[in-house]
Amino acid sequence: MVIARETTLKDLLNGSKQYRVPLYQRTYSWQEEQLSRLWDDVVRLAEIRVTQHAATHFIGSVVFAPSPGNGPIGVPQYLVVDGQQRLTTLTLLLCAIRDHRAAHEGPQHRHRINDLYLMNPHEPEQHRLRVVPTQTDRDSYLACVDSTPHAGASDPIGTAHRFFAARIAELTGPLDAERAEDAVTRGLVLVSITTRPGDNAHRIFESLNNTGAALTQADLLRNHLFMRLPTRGERVHRSLWLPLQSELEPGELDLLFWLDLVQRDPRVKQGDTYAGQQARLDRLRGEEDVEAEVARLCGLGRLLRRILSPDAEPDPAVRTRLQRLKDWGTTTVHPLLLHLLDRRQRGTATSDEIAAAMLHVESFLVRRLLIGRATANINRILLSAVTELDGTQPVDQAVRAHLSAGRKYFAGDDEVRAAVRAVPYYLNGRPHQRAAVLRWLEVGYRSKEPVELTSLTIEHVLPQTSTDAWEQAVSADLEPGESYEQVHDALVHTLGNLTLTGYNSELSNSPFDVKKAQLAKSGLVMNQHIAAQAEWGRPQILARADALAERVIALWPGPLDVTSAPPAAVNQGSLEQRFFVQVHDKQGEDVAAAVREVAERWCELGGSLELGTGRSETSCFLIAREKGEEGGNIWPFAIYPSGRVEVVFQHLRVRPPFDEVTMREELRQRLNGAPGVDIAAAKIELRPSFPLKVLLDPGARAVVLETLKWFYERARSTVFVGGAR
Repeated sequence: MVIARETTLKDLLNGSKQYRVPLYQRTYSWQEEQLSRLWDDVVRLAEIRVTQHAATHFIGSVVFAPSPGNGPIGVPQYLVVDGQQRLTTLTLLLCAIRDHRAAHEGPQHRHRINDLYLMNPHEPEQHRLRVVPTQTDRDSYLACVDSTPHAGASDPIGTAHRFFAARIAELTGPLDAERAEDAVTRGLVLVSITTRPGDNAHRIFESLNNTGAALTQADLLRNHLFMRLPTRGERVHRSLWLPLQSELEPGELDLLFWLDLVQRDPRVKQGDTYAGQQARLDRLRGEEDVEAEVARLCGLGRLLRRILSPDAEPDPAVRTRLQRLKDWGTTTVHPLLLHLLDRRQRGTATSDEIAAAMLHVESFLVRRLLIGRATANINRILLSAVTELDGTQPVDQAVRAHLSAGRKYFAGDDEVRAAVRAVPYYLNGRPHQRAAVLRWLEVGYRSKEPVELTSLTIEHVLPQTSTDAWEQAVSADLEPGESYEQVHDALVHTLGNLTLTGYNSELSNSPFDVKKAQLAKSGLVMNQHIAAQAEWGRPQILARADALAERVIALWPGPLDVTSAPPAAVNQGSLEQRFFVQVHDKQGEDVAAAVREVAERWCELGGSLELGTGRSETSCFLIAREKGEEGGNIWPFAIYPSGRVEVVFQHLRVRPPFDEVTMREELRQRLNGAPGVDIAAAKIELRPSFPLKVLLDPGARAVVLETLKWFYERARSTVFVGGAR
């Protein structure tokens, strides 16, 4: 039950009372745009009230809740549930009017305005202010109310005070500070909404802010926590929340609260963080439990800071592994890293054990990249790791065992040896990941004169673009019936032919003698090994591949009890490589990179890739549901290296929920939002297509990716009961 009434600022602030902006509210944030709009309203109203003194102007609502600490005596206190920006701004405007009138008309205006609107002059210090902003804003606000030399600082509170002071000083003619004060205190109208004691102010706050337009997941969670701390909030905010807030940026706070949930339920999406945390926190009984929860989150926040900024980690082995996993660039490893650091914090794991566990994760990622399975179900595997670890084993052994179990494509040693020889490494994964593995291989040589590696780029020794000199050099080793083009295509992107250099453009397509001379000057051990070769062709590339494979095996331990992947996995990987090579050869490197991005993002969502086995062309299907799942297998697209993306409406006609024509129509319209895509409504029962090169346009690619996300969520959210939806 709430009480709503129309009021003026004069009536709202009149009398002994205090409005406190609770800790769950964000700091003051109005900028010049909002300040100008309010000032323009005040000036216009003041002009009208010269001749129409009863004129008013409505400026919105404010919502208050009686403070839980109110007693039968003392200053009544109210929590500002909504409208704190507006209320704070109006009192800052009154401060500016007061200062101007006191300076130009007499000191009596200072005492009058203070006593009427800004202060409770005869109350103790904690009850002196009529409006009390959040702790972060309080010092700056006090400076404005008390007119100290610090008033008008550079923060938003001080900026607002200076803005109004400057505008009041510009008033001329009949429109003076007195009329401005009259318009503000008597002409501006608000609706004051006050809850009754016992009403759930938190629910009211949520209902007023349920659009989420300006509130992050962390904002909402902070609101919820501090609404649960009516008597301990000030101390908890000062001692725990502010240090956490200074440790992490707003987006990182969102990440922390999501990671905390994912360690319990890997299915939680980042957009559902607040709802998930709220449901968990609502089970806490009293303020003591809530305070303990804030303390726990602060501890996790310090650990997340180490994940995001590994330089803060004191143990060198752990620091190295954290830095490498950060460089890899996947946030889905964060829940596991947070779990490992927390285990060490609680004394159930040592630094050596968590460093070893991180090495197994790094090895898992590197070996998957080498065999061309960098993204297959990677999010699902990593996000579920914490909940699936064997708690009876030392943590490093548990992580290795988890990654080794099932079809996770943790490549064994024999598979690594075969893949390094044959898989087009340069077309796999993301560019920074490919370069990272080469850097780490170089670091593994432990050179006495280490070289700065971060600025180096990948160089093809046998160049991507053939020349007569290179064709002549490689053709010397051709087998009967082989062509140079076949050998070149099979070798050029493999790991054995790749290195790092800062002279990529200078080397370009130069003959091996020229490259050899340049590489001999390099400080990289791997380049010196290449420069030691008399020539560069298939024997040398394969020999180097074998040597690098053994180095990989030595640096990155493989899975438990696995020497090679199941044949199905090898075949699937081979088909996938064939598909991307065909896209690269037929459509060019840029299109291939765009297609790979789409495929990777699809797998990150949780989907998988299924490859066709046609003789002339390998197609790729984006699978959202497998054949054995309820509703049957389903996919939105088939991608063909010849240059088209086929939208399979005909297939979708019998696959729920897309058996409904409205769903297929929405899919069509979403795709048509991408520049270059124009699927006619008449083709909604067929298999129309659009050009693969559409994906080159970043805007079109973004639309396609968003459409895929929408499709995947709809395909996975369908509920089947007894075979029917």
